[in-house]
Amino acid sequence: MDNNSVLSSAKQRENLFLKKVYLWMAGGLLVTALTAFLVASSATLMRALYSNALPLILLFVAEFAIVFILSGRIEKLSSGAAIGCFLAYSAINGATLSSLVYLYAGTNILSLAFVTTAVVFVVAALYGTFTKRSIKGWGGWLSMGLIAIIVVSLVNMFIGSSRLDMIISIAGVAIFTLLTAWDSQKVLAMNNNYGAMMSEDELNKISILGALELYLDFINILLYLVRIFASRRDN
Repeated sequence: MDNNSVLSSAKQRENLFLKKVYLWMAGGLLVTALTAFLVASSATLMRALYSNALPLILLFVAEFAIVFILSGRIEKLSSGAAIGCFLAYSAINGATLSSLVYLYAGTNILSLAFVTTAVVFVVAALYGTFTKRSIKGWGGWLSMGLIAIIVVSLVNMFIGSSRLDMIISIAGVAIFTLLTAWDSQKVLAMNNNYGAMMSEDELNKISILGALELYLDFINILLYLVRIFASRRDN
């Protein structure tokens, strides 16, 4: 099937669309994990990243730029460019997460957090995909919850309360779990919004966009769980 062919009927292409979304998401997570372990295992790369703040700042700027491009301008990209941006984002994110691998190597914190994240993510994604109830209205409340977490986290940078940090982490897991369900239903809507007319190029691009949304949910749940398990170990 070439890029100009039309995939008709949103319902008929739903399984293919979901398969592509979750395969790309899994591919992104694999790239992130491999990059994180590669960087963490190299003293040279770790020094290059963490000897001063500039490399990390540049990486964070690159991440925001890629998310902006994929979220706001994906229709102007080719499917190949969209895939390249997503994989580049996954690799950059892996580099920024290498510090976690370095810090918790030799412990069970990362493996425990990953398994727990996978279970939580799958349950939430299945609910969002198969529930007959519309959860579109959750979006506003979840956005306010995210803003609240960001504000409280900034405040806690000055307070340094371990109890508040635990509350923030638990709230973060809860919010991103609900976001996983919400984004899973949103992904279905992305497919349905195209109706009966979609080219293979369009299918690939919105699959990447859906994969990015769910990838970010997974990563954030993982990060908050790492904080929770690490805090429990330190106490």
